[in-house]
Order: sequence, then C-alpha cells, then structure tokens
Amino acid sequence: MARERAHERAQGKAQDQAREFTDGRPRTTESGFGIRPVYGPADLAHWDPGERLGEPGSYPYTRGIHPTMYTGRPWTMRQYAGFGTATESNARYRQLIAHGGHGLSVAFDLPTQMGHDSDAPFAHGEVGKVGVAVDSVEDMRLLFDGIPLDRVSTSMTINAPAALLLLMYRIVGEEQGVPADRLTGTVQNDVLKEYIARGTYIFPPAPTLRLTSDIFRYCRTEMPRWNTISISGYHMAEAGASPAQEVAFTLTNGIEYVRAAVAAGMAVDDFAPRLSFFFVARTTLLEEVAKFRAARRVWARVMREEFGARNPKSQMLRFHTQTAGVQLTAQQPEVNLARVTVQGLAAVLGGTQSLHTNSYDEAIALPGEKAARLALRTQQVLAHETDVTATVDPFAGSYVVESLTDELEEAVVALMERVEDLGGAVAAIEHGFQKGEIERNAYRIAQETERGERVVVGVNRYRLDEEEPYVPLRVDPAIETTQRERLAALRAGRSASAVESALGRLRAAAASPDENVLPPMKEALRARATVGEVCGALREVWGSHVPTETF
Repeated sequence: MARERAHERAQGKAQDQAREFTDGRPRTTESGFGIRPVYGPADLAHWDPGERLGEPGSYPYTRGIHPTMYTGRPWTMRQYAGFGTATESNARYRQLIAHGGHGLSVAFDLPTQMGHDSDAPFAHGEVGKVGVAVDSVEDMRLLFDGIPLDRVSTSMTINAPAALLLLMYRIVGEEQGVPADRLTGTVQNDVLKEYIARGTYIFPPAPTLRLTSDIFRYCRTEMPRWNTISISGYHMAEAGASPAQEVAFTLTNGIEYVRAAVAAGMAVDDFAPRLSFFFVARTTLLEEVAKFRAARRVWARVMREEFGARNPKSQMLRFHTQTAGVQLTAQQPEVNLARVTVQGLAAVLGGTQSLHTNSYDEAIALPGEKAARLALRTQQVLAHETDVTATVDPFAGSYVVESLTDELEEAVVALMERVEDLGGAVAAIEHGFQKGEIERNAYRIAQETERGERVVVGVNRYRLDEEEPYVPLRVDPAIETTQRERLAALRAGRSASAVESALGRLRAAAASPDENVLPPMKEALRARATVGEVCGALREVWGSHVPTETF
C-alpha cells in the first residue's frame, strides 16, 4: 500500500508539472490515446511476459526476429538515392559504397513509377526529378555499371511496374555473369498502398494482385534469395496516417497479398518467408518503439492462426525503416540532423532489419553529397559509438513501452477488424475507407500545428528572423532531352518486329489467367522494349485504375 501511495503522489506531482509544460493540455500519443507522466507496476499488473514477450527470435517476436539482433552485427545501412540520369545515380551509389554503405536503394523518377517513357507527354518536366529515369534495360545497365551485383543487396522502390524493373535487374546480372539465384535485394511491389496514399498505380486492383502473385511464383523458382514485396506503411504515414493506422492498414494489405497468393495455388510457407515490410520512424521515440513491437506480435499471430504458417520465417515481420521525411523542415534545415538521429534511434530500438536515414536538406531538394554522407554517418554513430547494440531489446519490461505496445496492438487490431468488416483491404480501398481515415488524421495534425498545439521547432516556435541561405542540389532540365535522344537511338537500333512480337506474347499471357506474365515480359525487355511500351501492352488488356475520392 505504501508503494502504491508513493506512486500516486509521484503521478500527481508529475501531472501538475506536465500541465504547466503543455499549457494545461493533456499529452496524447500520435495515435490519439493518453500518455501518462509516470508509469509503474500497476500498469502491468496482469501482464504475462511469457505470453506478451517470449524470447528474442521466438514467437510472438515482440523482442525481435533474431535471438542476437545487433549484438552480432548491425542492421543493414541502406541509403535511398537516385536522380537525373542513370550515369549520375551510378556515381552516387559508388560514393555511398565507398563511405561504408551496406546496400543500395534505388529511387525512380515519377514517369518510370507510373509506367511512362521519358518522351511521353505525361513525363514532360518530371524526368529525373524525384529519382532516376529508367526507360529500358540500357538505362539499368548504366545504373549498375561497375557495381558487382553478387556483392551488393539492392532495394528498388517501385510498385506498379515492379516486375519490369526486377527483370531488367536480372538481365543486367546475367550480363555480369551473376546467376539469378545469387541476386539479393527487395522490390517494393506494394500497389495497394498506392491506391490508399500515394497514387502511382497503373492497373485496377484485381490484375495488380494477379501480377503480384506472378512475381511471387517467378522468384520462388528463378530468384529464391530475392524479397518479392515490401509492404509499405511508410507512404501512408507520410500522407498523415497515425502509427496505429500505419500498422493496421499495412498489415491488412499484407493479408490481402497472402490471400491472393494462396488463392493462386501457392502454399503459404512457400512464399511468406520472402515477404518484408517498410515502416516510418518518427521523432516520438517511445511510441515508435512500441509500434514496431506491436506490429511484429500482430503479424506473427495472423500468419500462425489465420493462415496456418508453420515455418517460423513465415511468421516473422521483417522490415526496413526510413526516417520521417514529412517531419523534415525547410526552415533551419540543420535541425533535421537532430530529428533524424532521434528517428534512427527509434528504428534501432524497435528492432529494424535495415534503415535509411534522410538527409537534412531533403525538405528543400534532392540531397547533396555532403548531406547524404552525414545521413549515413548518423547510422554509423548509432552502431559504433552508442551502447544500443550491446544488448537485445533494451526496452523489454519497461512500464511505459510495454503499456504503449499493448495499447497500440489493441488499436491496430480494432482498425484491422473495421477493414475486414468492409470485406478486406481491396474492398475497403474501393470504399475509400483507408484513404479517408488517413486524410482526416492528416487534417487533425495540420490544425494542431497551425494552432501551435503541436510544436515544430523552427516553424511555429523558435523561429529565426532571417533564414541562412542554402544552395540546393538541382537536377539539370537538359536530362529530359538526353533521355529523349537515348530513346530515339534505342528505337532506331532495335528490331521493331522482334519487339512487337514479344509484346504480342505478353498481351496473350496477360489475357490468360493461368499464365505467368513475367517470362514473356522478360523477353520483351531483352528485345529492348521500353517501360512505357510494356506497361502500355498490359493496359490494353487490363485497363487503368480510376480512384474513388472520399474527402
């Protein structure tokens, strides 16, 4: 009793001081539930560590998917980069490798992401702006020139045309003499989140899920070390999703992909070990750590209980993390170095398998070389100069983190049930449910920031009267002309009849629900068909997606 009274006194005193600090407003998490100034044993009174935690590397994987986590080796430091031409991006990749990066992560420009060539009217003004322009296998060859594909792990952030870029990568590997079964990496390949939050979709949901299943089947036999999908909550978070929404909508999309693959005749343990996920890390460190732990626990339970997965690797939620681009500010951009450090620490304490740390200048333009190097150095400091890699799951048993983990799990499951009540992720997308929920949360965040209730350093508090000048990296607009000229030379130098014949076989495969479209797609790309031509052939058969507006 004395201990309980002491706890109550501490709680009351802390609450009084907290109200002073926040001008009387109660503190809440990003997901909207209250966070108390003091936590204690009473908050975990009926909490069973054996059930809720287990051991690291064991079901339900709350404490991480590996028994030793970072005590044996750190996470993969995978820096996301790509801009302008393939040659320019290749130079940046070589710099990152030279500075100690473990893996490459490719950003593609908007026309490539949406299945258009650089000379298409749609592409005008966007070529090379937010990533590298890849129109054909010749661009992919330049992108990885001098980079041995059997010694790097490559992640490609590409969704609707993911199969094309994956096959181009394989072709370049073959040209280097690297067998397909030695290629390692990840293709994002998560189009469902494009319908929800980002917009770089091409085809309607049904053929999109068919294409995803085709990639699963193809890689199982042809590229067994390749991660076939990175189911992404990151972009939903960037659009305004709360941590609970980010996890819930990501996992329901994952369930939809698993169901599609099972419906296509695949056994869950044949493909599920190659599934991976992609989340954001915000500055709210405690809630983010709890989020990652809750996500692992929910996914393990879904895979074991709903899908009957028996292989432990099928139950493990493996994920890449990127620090929160939406929290970067153009005002006082150097402050972003502090934000990114906290965000990176949250990802590491949460048990990520790989991490990209944003550059401090990304709110202004593409990162410069120095900024990109500092972003990588941030990870290296975390790995080598702190003690967070010395022990597995440092927050295990923490009153506050375990309480937040349970609360987040409850909120995530409730949202997942709402999606299921609508008929699953695709049906909910068609109702505009996830998109509407995220937009409402984004509006709430904007209002709180505008009113000053949500403090953003340098934006609505601690501002400077005059910002220091900053010279951003700019992409040369002449890149579009260069890419157009390359495309013209490509079309003039190839066999038009061979390309059309290969595209015809691709159309026939797309029209046949039992045929995998990747083998004829690969032959079309080898014949030097372009991204726009291959996606155009599939559009003729499958059509294009028209979104539902809800907000």
